[in-house]
Amino acid sequence: MSEFAIETFDLTRNFNGFLAVDHVNIKIKKGELFGLLGPNGAGKTTMLNMLCTLLKPSAGTAKVNGFDIIDQASDVRKSIGIVFQDPSLDDRLTGRENLEMHAMLYGIGKEERERRINEVLKLVELEEKADLLVRTYSGGMKRRLEIARGLVHYPNVLFLDEPTLGLDPQTREHIWEYIEELKKKHAITIILTTHYMDEADRLCDRIGIIDHGKIIAIGTPNELKNKVGGDVIVIETKSKNVNKFEKLKFMGEVRITNNGILLNVKNGERLITKIVDFARKNRIKVDSISLRKPSLNDVFLHYTGRVIREEEVDGKELMRQRFLMRMRRGT
Repeated sequence: MSEFAIETFDLTRNFNGFLAVDHVNIKIKKGELFGLLGPNGAGKTTMLNMLCTLLKPSAGTAKVNGFDIIDQASDVRKSIGIVFQDPSLDDRLTGRENLEMHAMLYGIGKEERERRINEVLKLVELEEKADLLVRTYSGGMKRRLEIARGLVHYPNVLFLDEPTLGLDPQTREHIWEYIEELKKKHAITIILTTHYMDEADRLCDRIGIIDHGKIIAIGTPNELKNKVGGDVIVIETKSKNVNKFEKLKFMGEVRITNNGILLNVKNGERLITKIVDFARKNRIKVDSISLRKPSLNDVFLHYTGRVIREEEVDGKELMRQRFLMRMRRGT
């Protein structure tokens, strides 16, 4: 028996010449909570759809629970659970009826079905709301019900595609707690796609950072942040001559952003005074300066030269996303 729940072999998806997923090779261990982190349009959902057999690869293949996603698609589907990015509940049914219908589709017998539905309702704390119509649920309640539905047939692997997208901070926190509870109490592999840095950092055992269809870095959150190393000094300024900071010999990596610059340094607290003096002598007006440890956003910036926008899609990524949607409709 393989120790891996998922293995991909040059997994590729091409939409009429546009590479949405580009020869991806990853291995995810059984029981691991693995995150695919990247901006909107990076290829996260396309990759997930291939692993779930909803989309055929253009080239390469993958194994999920030991089953090939092309030749053994039916076996793959029986062994996985999915929480889609877009809502997929029937809001004309009650929460319990949604779970009942899903369990029947998987051929679960009546007695076991009832017991399992009660178990997952308890897990996501919806017992008291189970017999209300889903249209009366809040966004967070619907998300919790979708997680319950993904678990009702005992999957070996659970796919969560942007599970907290569009939710308020308090509801996001609750969903994180349910996911952490799943990880702790159930022997299940979880694949999570997200573009939220804090979500990936908190939940994931390992993270694969994906951009333009390629995995550009992989490791635990700490391993990835340690690759950047040192401290990060953030300087906000509207001055045009910020590139002068690149002349400082004690600097590590210097990144110019829309709002100023990011400096990667060692012993940052000792250098702030020198940096402020340098800015003053070079007529660089500093609006603010702060010191922190590297984040996953710094990791992404390190590998790509840009940051992930968490709350909005920039123009380029929005065009990419729309292009992908048009291509999918044509397949």
